[in-house]
Amino acid sequence: MTMQDTDAKRLLKALSFAAHKHRDQRRKDADASPYINHPIDLANVLCNEVGICDADLLCAALLHDTLEDTDTTPGELEQEFGPLIRDLVVEVSDDKHLPKAERKRLQVVHAAHLSPKAKLLKLADKICNVRDVAHKPPSLWPLERRQGYFDWAKQVVEKIRGTHPGLEALFDQAYHNRPG
Repeated sequence: MTMQDTDAKRLLKALSFAAHKHRDQRRKDADASPYINHPIDLANVLCNEVGICDADLLCAALLHDTLEDTDTTPGELEQEFGPLIRDLVVEVSDDKHLPKAERKRLQVVHAAHLSPKAKLLKLADKICNVRDVAHKPPSLWPLERRQGYFDWAKQVVEKIRGTHPGLEALFDQAYHNRPG
């Protein structure tokens, strides 16, 4: 497998952009892991665990939380990475102006209507988050909240079953580590 020079350059640009945007953020685990590890994990799941090497999708994986969790705008993503990557990131981003419970409800409602590539991103994100909650849980989350996250993630994934058997199998494996 060879990667076009332009694809490699775009991936490194997306990684650099995401690392810069998330530079002061940490995960909620006890070690306060650097936040950038999460988008890297998504790209790794897609590329190295199930063999999806679509450069646009991998760039979007690296950038998937920039709209939700940084000051990045859709216009900035379009300027830097083009409309396709911008649209993928927008499609998987929650509206942070809504209450958290409503954002979670809407993820379940909207999951079935995502584009095929956005469904792949959503699956990879849920795999990575469930793995993290199982193995490196947020330090302040009690058992009930961790279980609730697993159950909600499963509701989202159930709406997009049939998208990619390999990713779905990885989610199911991760779900077997549900706490409690």
